[in-house]
Amino acid sequence: MHISRENASQAFDLSHTHLLITGAAGGIGSATARLCSQLGARLVLTDIEQNQSALEQLAHSLKGQVAVECCDLTQRAQVEALVTRHDPLTALADTAGICPYDDDWLSPTWNDVEFMRVMQVNVLGPINLVRAILPGMMERKHGRIALCGSIAGWTGGLRAGPHYSASKGGVHALVRWFAQRAAPHHVTVNAVAPGPIETGMTAGHGYDANAYPMKRMGQPEEIASMLAYLCSPAAGFVSGAIMDVNGGTLMR
Repeated sequence: MHISRENASQAFDLSHTHLLITGAAGGIGSATARLCSQLGARLVLTDIEQNQSALEQLAHSLKGQVAVECCDLTQRAQVEALVTRHDPLTALADTAGICPYDDDWLSPTWNDVEFMRVMQVNVLGPINLVRAILPGMMERKHGRIALCGSIAGWTGGLRAGPHYSASKGGVHALVRWFAQRAAPHHVTVNAVAPGPIETGMTAGHGYDANAYPMKRMGQPEEIASMLAYLCSPAAGFVSGAIMDVNGGTLMR
């Protein structure tokens, strides 16, 4: 849909959107689900099996059509089966991710296995999702894909370790790679790069709100707003962008 003066009121209307939200049991994912439900989207919510109870509780609190699935995004076959079950999907908001804080990378006990796990979840997961969902969008000549990068992907991070920073830098690069291939088919691929956000992922890990320009941490709803925008008709001409939402912590 192209936004014009005649249909400007539909710019943020998601009533024609069939949206897959990954990592939906988390702070940013659940906030995105609540907002997009209010905007009229039909939702497919997914997270790992350990978070199924929280996922079902979230689904019961939302209005509209909501499906709940468990899926390990590092497993390509699982992702493809998920997408097949719910096609045609018109939008994806991928909020799944992990961030271990074992940043003593020079230590002989630093865990290479954990490094690979971060890369599998944070980089291979988005690749699996886009491989499964993008071809159908390209064929239909419409789609919105919004991934989650991070301020760490630009700066090396505020508190996160090298594996997280490397993974989010990878996401930023992938957005541009995917967008180059998707844009000619009227499919947009973008990402949000959050700064310090008050979620379970950051709780107890030494983030000092007073150290940031606004003297506070961001709220999950402030990232959800950007993801909803990137999935909306309003973002129809935004492609290959990494949208910084960090309260002025980084100004590029």
